[in-house]
Amino acid sequence: MNTLLFNDPSDLRVSVVIPVYKGADTLHPLVERLTRQLESTFSNYEILLVDDHSPDTSWDVINELSHANPKVRGIRLMKNSGQHNATLCGVRAAQYPITITMDDDLQHPPEEIPTLLNEFQKGFDVVYGVPKKLPHSWWRNLGSKLTKSVLSHVMGIPIQEIGAFRIFRTNLRMAFDHYRNSYVYLDPLLFWGSNKIGHVTVNEDSRTVGQSNYTFRSLVRAGLLILTGYSTVPLSFATFLGFLFILFGLGVMIYVLVLSITVGSVPGFPFLASLISLFAGVQLFSLGIIGEYLARVYDSATQKLPYIVEETINDPGLPDARS
Repeated sequence: MNTLLFNDPSDLRVSVVIPVYKGADTLHPLVERLTRQLESTFSNYEILLVDDHSPDTSWDVINELSHANPKVRGIRLMKNSGQHNATLCGVRAAQYPITITMDDDLQHPPEEIPTLLNEFQKGFDVVYGVPKKLPHSWWRNLGSKLTKSVLSHVMGIPIQEIGAFRIFRTNLRMAFDHYRNSYVYLDPLLFWGSNKIGHVTVNEDSRTVGQSNYTFRSLVRAGLLILTGYSTVPLSFATFLGFLFILFGLGVMIYVLVLSITVGSVPGFPFLASLISLFAGVQLFSLGIIGEYLARVYDSATQKLPYIVEETINDPGLPDARS
């Protein structure tokens, strides 16, 4: 892996990737603040605004910003593919050695980028910006923490503080260059390329425009995707559960034999119905886990793309970002 010459300011070139969905009201102030910060911190930069087929006028705003500043690049996806899919598109289109990802809702202050960069220069390949205080509702914060905890355990890393505000070496994308699954979660893909992961606390602003596009259902779906898309932990759990209930069944059999010998009778229908329901539930649960994996295999076999680019602005092509 190539080493960035952090002591040479001329080598600090950065691509900032921002997935955009219903961001028409925030893009102008975001790009203005971001441009000001990048010009004072890096020798060169580009801002990639990936429109995830927003139903509002986000693409019109991106057109306007791109024509006003040639360093702002616009990418419009043919249909709504999801935040991580849109981010993956921007990461693959980045042309500079450092990549930063952030949201479009102004909750990730551009002024915190030097904080990320300072920690990044200590030798990490990926650094996450961890908010000092989560600005969301209690259930959203709880769901985020659970999702991050699951991902940390599944990927075998000690860091649970992951999120969309991150800085990393662009050449990490070589680890998932051939990834074509339509179910995308960017963090496990980055961990495929490196285990030198760090984090630093940053300020995170409250959302002042619009509402979050995340719901409890989407958080649950994200957790399920992590479990079945990037690990075999659920299969191991199903195996353990099956073994546990084999032992339980043996215990019940011994219990029935002892009762039949000592008492001469065993509990009737309620006892039997409870056991059947219990074992049937475990079997259906295990089959459900296997079904989730089969669904992932099916999607991979059909080669469904994670995103399709419809239109680009200020696109110089895809130069090699490994330098």
